[in-house]
Amino acid sequence: MADAALRPPAVILDAPQLGENIGAAARIMANFGLSDLRLVNPRHGWPQERAWAAASGADWPLNAARVFDSVAKAIADLTLVYAATARPRELQLPVLTPRQAAADLAVRAAHGHAAGLLFGGARAGLETADVALCHAVVTIPIDPRFRSLNLAQAVAVNAYEWRLSQAAAPPVNFRPVAPPADRAAMLGFFEQLEGELEISGFFHPPEKTPAMKQNLRAALSRAQFTDQEVRTLRGVVTALSRGRGKVLEKLARSKSGREAG
Repeated sequence: MADAALRPPAVILDAPQLGENIGAAARIMANFGLSDLRLVNPRHGWPQERAWAAASGADWPLNAARVFDSVAKAIADLTLVYAATARPRELQLPVLTPRQAAADLAVRAAHGHAAGLLFGGARAGLETADVALCHAVVTIPIDPRFRSLNLAQAVAVNAYEWRLSQAAAPPVNFRPVAPPADRAAMLGFFEQLEGELEISGFFHPPEKTPAMKQNLRAALSRAQFTDQEVRTLRGVVTALSRGRGKVLEKLARSKSGREAG
């Protein structure tokens, strides 16, 4: 796994309107390993108590947040800046998806470069003059019938892609997957199941029985059941077999009773 803490991109929020939006964005940043939060002219000033409440414990991006009076000052120390916006512009800038942008950011981070993602306010978005300061536009490929994304959603998609570019494997706290059952265990299951299916008359006509068994085994093998799952399935087959036996026994007793009467 790459060193995601080397130089992760800064998140620059231009004219954020609500403290809740800033807090939600900080929470997302913490989820995906980002901490450099920069605010440009927040409408209600800074700090805002509602931001910390909305962050749900992700305090460190908020505690270290820096406030600027212009986008130009907020990005002055960065060597690569992408503007996250869906609005069409007359500017001739490359247009990237969040995944493409994350790949570029990862390369820059690996070389120690300072990069950032610029997000506009929920109401007005980014000014063309500010987008012109950036190297490319990042646009989320959403359904054109409804293009509205709030600030935290836009940060979430881009932050997730950044994290994905850094993490080639699932988190280590995921429960490890058990290995598939060996073929002896699977063969025992196949034979039990096929025996019960024979009794129930499933294999018909008889000349197709070998092909039907092969197809059934192939389908079940693709699932790669674990030993525990095989034991569970064998228990299911046994329970169904016993249940059928009880039904047949009950029917036999009923028939015997009618004949005796």
